[in-house]
Amino acid sequence: MSFTIHGIGVSGGIAIGHAHLVSHAKLEAAHYVVPAHQVPQEAARFEAAIGDVRAELEEVRASIPPTAASEFGAFIDVHLMILRDSTLSVTPRKIIEDEQCNAEWALKVQTDALLAQFDEIEDPYLRERKVDVIQVVERVMKVLAGQPGYIPPPPDRDGDGKVILVAHDLSPADVVQFKGHQFASFITDLGGVTSHTAVVARSLNIPSIVALHSARQLIRENELLIVDGTQGVVIVDPDAPALSEYQLRQHQFDLERQKLRRLKHTRAATLNGVPIELHANIELPGDVAEARDNGATGIGLFRSEFLFLNRADLPDEDEQFEAYRNVAEEMEGLPVTIRTYDLGADKNAGSQERTIPNPALGLRAIRLCLTEPHRFFPQLRALLRASHYGTINVLIPMLAASIQLDQTLAMIEAAKMSLDDEGVPYDRKIRIGGMIEVPAAALALGMFTRKLDFLSIGTNDLIQYTLAIDRTDDMVSHLYDPLHPAVLNLIAHVIKTAEKAKLPVALCGEMAGDTTLTRLLLGLGLRNYSMHSAHLLDVKQQILRSNLDELKPLARKMLRATDPGKLRAMLEDLNS
Repeated sequence: MSFTIHGIGVSGGIAIGHAHLVSHAKLEAAHYVVPAHQVPQEAARFEAAIGDVRAELEEVRASIPPTAASEFGAFIDVHLMILRDSTLSVTPRKIIEDEQCNAEWALKVQTDALLAQFDEIEDPYLRERKVDVIQVVERVMKVLAGQPGYIPPPPDRDGDGKVILVAHDLSPADVVQFKGHQFASFITDLGGVTSHTAVVARSLNIPSIVALHSARQLIRENELLIVDGTQGVVIVDPDAPALSEYQLRQHQFDLERQKLRRLKHTRAATLNGVPIELHANIELPGDVAEARDNGATGIGLFRSEFLFLNRADLPDEDEQFEAYRNVAEEMEGLPVTIRTYDLGADKNAGSQERTIPNPALGLRAIRLCLTEPHRFFPQLRALLRASHYGTINVLIPMLAASIQLDQTLAMIEAAKMSLDDEGVPYDRKIRIGGMIEVPAAALALGMFTRKLDFLSIGTNDLIQYTLAIDRTDDMVSHLYDPLHPAVLNLIAHVIKTAEKAKLPVALCGEMAGDTTLTRLLLGLGLRNYSMHSAHLLDVKQQILRSNLDELKPLARKMLRATDPGKLRAMLEDLNS
């Protein structure tokens, strides 16, 4: 019998294939007493399971192809870090020895205690770590139960690879292995728009849906599925008319993707000839190849903090210099905007693990940089040194007060002087920009425009700070609204103020890659977009079809609107 299940579409497109169900070990275990003389063997069995899982994860880490999105390695490293923590790798052994119990029960007792601590904390970052802990423990439980710790390859169904993975949840390690098996799509009961599975799905650019709640229970092995990632709908056992319709839609979607590839070398400009810059956001030097392949005319945001993450030590000046220089050289003179490290909040470097009551409002980004000159100064020197090998711009994150900018500019001057003393070359006209992602900075922009060379609007944080909504919290994420009148007016104000100051302004948040907002941003005066490489050609297509003379009055009209329903109706008119 055919039926549909609705969830959250996190990566668009249509996939048609047969279901392949993945089971995960539950955090349940029988309890039994181990004879005293066998306790050492039981403890050794637990340690062997930990070692096996560590080897599995390290093997997965080593198998990640160089072209894979940087998120893959980062997620695996988080799981390895959890596995190394003594609360999971050592404490259960003590429980085995003290209580003479089996390894499964000891691990369950310790995990329950650990998860109870997470439940008492409201911080969304720690809640996400709770999911990671569960996924790691599941892998250990599988080994203890003699089950494979990996996703088995899908059945060979006519060799077409049209298999859709169905799971209650997927860990990052699972998804890495799933990529190797070339599934057409995956759907999960759990997850949200900011979950690990959602992030990886967007990186893979395959149709995927999360938050289906009961798909794993309702769908049977080998059942035919249609996954509409754009609408967030799964059709189970579709009838002939529905299957025929979606096959046609899938064919049309694939044709559109092929047509988009033809735009790679087309200059981005509106119908009335206004040129638009389309840049890419990257995390690591290895992401440059994908950016160039999608026609990026520059790197609008290099998130340098990813060089600091998932490692016990910190990158020194020379290591950073090599990374920045490689990107500059690979871009062959095209602009590369590198953001100084935005650590803190949910991103800690080295072995730092700090519990902060409200991390998004705590010691992070430029606030943290200025309290750590021993770390910040080498980065500034590395950036300056690399500027000799290409066109590098430096971007300062989370500016909110003029004193922060003054202190940063003073440190940059000190770094220049130190290089001058050593006779090290650098671009003496290197441009310094500021991220506008705090409402205070947007409203008092004049204190920055006189001292900066360019601006970049970080809409992800600007929206969450303006609306007081934690964008990583699934309980309130539905309130995260780029079309909120306050958000639109702040963005318009920044663009207009920068234009008056004759200062270039870019937008590098998620809004830049959302094709439903491309024309609105054009109408508000935006001329430089920076986004994930996968969205570049879609946005370019929208630009090539847009006439600024028609968009400007409609955009101004939207700024005066306050009713959410009317705003969305006006946006539809703008895109029609």
